[in-house]
Amino acid sequence: MKQFIVFLLKIAAVLIITMGLLDLLYTTVYLQSAQRSKIDYLYTSKNKKYDVVFLGSSRVNNHFVPKIFNEQGYKTFNFGITRSRLEESALMLKMMVERNYQIKNLILQVDLNINTNDHSEAIRSLFMPYLHQSQTIRDHYKSIPEFNELLYIPFYRYMHYDARVGFREMYFSLVHKRSNALDNDGFYPLESHQGKMIPADLSKYYPKRNQAYEEIKDLCKKNHINLIAMTTPMCMSTINRDYFNHINEVYPEIHNFENAVTADEYFSTCGHMNKAGAEAFTKIVFNAFFKTKINP
Repeated sequence: MKQFIVFLLKIAAVLIITMGLLDLLYTTVYLQSAQRSKIDYLYTSKNKKYDVVFLGSSRVNNHFVPKIFNEQGYKTFNFGITRSRLEESALMLKMMVERNYQIKNLILQVDLNINTNDHSEAIRSLFMPYLHQSQTIRDHYKSIPEFNELLYIPFYRYMHYDARVGFREMYFSLVHKRSNALDNDGFYPLESHQGKMIPADLSKYYPKRNQAYEEIKDLCKKNHINLIAMTTPMCMSTINRDYFNHINEVYPEIHNFENAVTADEYFSTCGHMNKAGAEAFTKIVFNAFFKTKINP
């Protein structure tokens, strides 16, 4: 019996050591990766200076063209991430502050993402490689149920989020395989819609006060960042477009741009514009809030 217990302890020791070494390997690789995702880029950079930063979901990633701002003398970057919610946008802004970014203006998408205080599990996973290195990330996630397991059990976070930060992604980071996430200063264009437009249904959506949005507002105020919160366009066949009017009942400061672009020819899907629509929309936003710099 004693020998069996010793054997089990040895197995446990080998397992723990192996998990610790794998954790060290994966983390070392991710700490040197800056070309796979916007979160990688954000963590591995510091002291960036931007006139305008865009934050939000796919309705930022596919809707704002930094080139149009850059051509007018502004340094900009689109940090929008498909499937992210306001919680992830708040953490990205916290990381920018941690990395000593200097930001003059933040354009934040606040429309469909304000009807929930939930998070995106897929995007949360992308922060996990930096959990031990970033106090900001630890503070942000310290209240989630699995925090202790993620922080203290070696390699657990990579197993738990294997689909997004497991072996495949680690290998691509190791061999420096670049993704398209950072192309076009973060803007990802969509193709034009083919066939009949399928209406988006917002009948189950209703805006509510959002904790992450409140955090973003506080961060901007403390760090002297001009916050421009706005809705972004949807096709005219959208069911329950009145949803956008209710947003201003909750947050009157949010600018309404859901009708800035309306023709179906500018959409890839009912909720996402194609490249031509994104360019038209970005020009409208620029003209609404900015002026061409005399000396770019």
